[in-house]
Amino acid sequence: MIIVTGGAGFIGSALVWKLNQMSEREIIIVDELGTDDKWKNLTGLRYIDIYQPDKFLELIIADNFPFEIDTIFHLGACSSTTEKDADYLLNNNFRYSQYLAKYAVTHRARFIYASSAATYGDGSMGYLDDENELNKLRPLNMYGYSKHLFDLWMHKTGYNEEVVGLKYFNVFGPNEYHKDDMRSVIHKSYKQILETGSVKLFKSYKSEYKDGEQKRDFIYVKDVVDMTLHFFENRDVNGLFNVGTGKSRSWIDLVTAVFNAMDRPVNIEFIDMPDVLKEKYQYFTEANIDKIKNAGYKNEISSLEDGITDYVKNYLMKDSYLDK
Repeated sequence: MIIVTGGAGFIGSALVWKLNQMSEREIIIVDELGTDDKWKNLTGLRYIDIYQPDKFLELIIADNFPFEIDTIFHLGACSSTTEKDADYLLNNNFRYSQYLAKYAVTHRARFIYASSAATYGDGSMGYLDDENELNKLRPLNMYGYSKHLFDLWMHKTGYNEEVVGLKYFNVFGPNEYHKDDMRSVIHKSYKQILETGSVKLFKSYKSEYKDGEQKRDFIYVKDVVDMTLHFFENRDVNGLFNVGTGKSRSWIDLVTAVFNAMDRPVNIEFIDMPDVLKEKYQYFTEANIDKIKNAGYKNEISSLEDGITDYVKNYLMKDSYLDK
C-alpha cells in the first residue's frame, strides 16, 4: 500500500495523478478536506480510501494500521510561510513527521518526505543539499524552521541514510487553486490579468536588486512529481536532495511568460511590500541540483516559459484539474 499524506493538496494530488498513470491504484490518501475546494483535486483520481491525519497518526502510533505499507510519501504539512503559531507548526510539521519516520524505518517501508527551500533562509550559506552543512542554515520564518528542525533530526538520528528528504523550491502548476494566499504568483497573476489587465509585483528593498528582478527557482509541479518518483523507483538512493530547476528567474520573467501565454500585452505595476514580509523575504533562490543528477535523475526539466504555457493554456484557461 502507498500512503500519500497531503494527498488532496497541491503536490500530493499531482503525485497521485502520476502514480495512477503508472498503474498504481493501491493508494491511501491522508488529508483534511475541510470546507474549501481541495476535494476537487481528487476528482478523476483512483485510490482506496481517505484518512484524516489525526486518525491515521493514532493508528500509526498504536501500530494498528490495517494494511501493510510499502511506501509513505509524507507531503502533508502546514505550508503557510506567514503562520505565526509556532507550537502548531512544531506539532504539525515536526512531531507528526517524527512518528511517521520512526514507523517507516521500523517497518522497512520507503519514506520520502517534503522539506523546503525555505530552510535555506536568505541564501547567504548557499543552496547546497549537504546534510553536513545543515547546522549553518538560518530559516527566515517559522515554517522554514519547522522543516529545518526535521531535516536536522533526521540527520542526527541517522535516518537520513535510510529515507529521502526533498527540498522543494518554488512549485507552481494545476491543483494549487485551493491554497488562497499561498498560491503561486502565476495563478495570482492570471486572475489579475483577467480582472485588470495588469499584474502587481513587490518593489525591491535591496539596492542590488531592481524592482521585479528578485529571483527564485520556479519549478513546474509535473517536474517535481517526476523528481519525487525517481526515489520511489530507485529505492537504494537515500539522503536529502534539492528539487528545483537549477536556474533562478526573475519575477518579471515569470509574469511576462503569463502575459505571453494569455496573448496579452505586458503591464506590470510595482507596489510596496507589507512590513511583515520585509525581514523574511527571500530575494534569491537557486537549487544546486548536482546531487539529484548524480543520483541518476536524467529527465529534462521544463523551462519556466514551457511550464507556464502548459499551465495557463491547458489548465487555467480551461478551469481544469489534473485527472486520469
